[in-house]
Amino acid sequence: MSSQKLLEYFTNQRDKIVDSIIEIVEIESPSYDISGSRNVADFLENEARKISDKFQIERIFAENYGEHFILRTQSEIPNPKSQILLLGHTDTVHPIGTKAQNPTRIKDRKLYGCGTFDMKANVVLMFEILRFFAEFDLEPTRPITVLLSCDEEVGSFTGREIVEREALKSAFCLVFEPSINGKVKTGRKGTGMFTLKAHGIPAHAGLEPEKGASAILEISRQIEKLHTLNNLQIGTTVNVCTISGGTTTNVIPSEAECSIDVRFTSMAEAERIENEIRNLKSFDKRVSIEILGEINRPPLERNENVINLYEKARKIALELKFELGEAQVGGASDGNFVGVLGVPVLDGLGISGAGAHTLEEFVFVEDIPRRAALIANLLLTD
Repeated sequence: MSSQKLLEYFTNQRDKIVDSIIEIVEIESPSYDISGSRNVADFLENEARKISDKFQIERIFAENYGEHFILRTQSEIPNPKSQILLLGHTDTVHPIGTKAQNPTRIKDRKLYGCGTFDMKANVVLMFEILRFFAEFDLEPTRPITVLLSCDEEVGSFTGREIVEREALKSAFCLVFEPSINGKVKTGRKGTGMFTLKAHGIPAHAGLEPEKGASAILEISRQIEKLHTLNNLQIGTTVNVCTISGGTTTNVIPSEAECSIDVRFTSMAEAERIENEIRNLKSFDKRVSIEILGEINRPPLERNENVINLYEKARKIALELKFELGEAQVGGASDGNFVGVLGVPVLDGLGISGAGAHTLEEFVFVEDIPRRAALIANLLLTD
């Protein structure tokens, strides 16, 4: 089927797709909310059953998080690395009740709502593409597996193993994370998340402060040290993002801690920064320091296989009469876990929009048919 025919089909389906997006966005599912996660999985399973009774559905419970959702178009993968992996997540950053502040609505051809852009509209997009294949009795070039994790926004601590398992069965992976100004993502930084704790000595701040050893002062000195690890020229950033400590206003603080956000473009830099952090020494020897955390996601590097996949998508976009740009970004996704295993990844294929993780999150309604046509054609192209 030609790209234009695909575009016509999804244009005709646009209003129905919008209705489905609104329905899933209305199901609030913040990370760690088991009930919300299960409700989204119920919605997805119901939609999958409407499309085809041949799909294999698997729901994996993740304690303290919710349910990971897997859909397979075939029960058996004929050969190693023979499936196409469609990757996304069902958790959002918005606490229960946030939709009262950001109601799901359409205004100025933008569909607003909590988690719309990141990334529930794109979850619906996956299912609508599968619906298209079923309606026209078409087969993509390879079996498709849809994997939607429930803890991506908080580090994929239970989802990572499943992502890696499915990646090893895959010829390539399409990640339905939000696009950036309509561009796909051909490179992402890796991430590390650390906590630095300082344990000092309490004392009365007025009567005998000299007997105390301030944990807050130690943390402050360590923050200055951490800042020297930044190297913006090669894309390495080290930022302290939260800090807490002390008990009350007249006590030398014995406890303090801060969070450390690390981003990098290569594993060599990741190892360098992690080594520096783990070898921090106290400025005040009376204060002990403790390092928690680790490198969480490896970088998604822009390599030849990624470029080839991007070029294939770019040519399809030209047939649809638009330019598909590419970008390298600082944020990470579950696609990072796939790329480091040598599987080609094209990330950021989601519907154009903006405002991820904010109360102004939206997708452009007009971009829905175009994105769907692009991805459907990509799945039909060997």
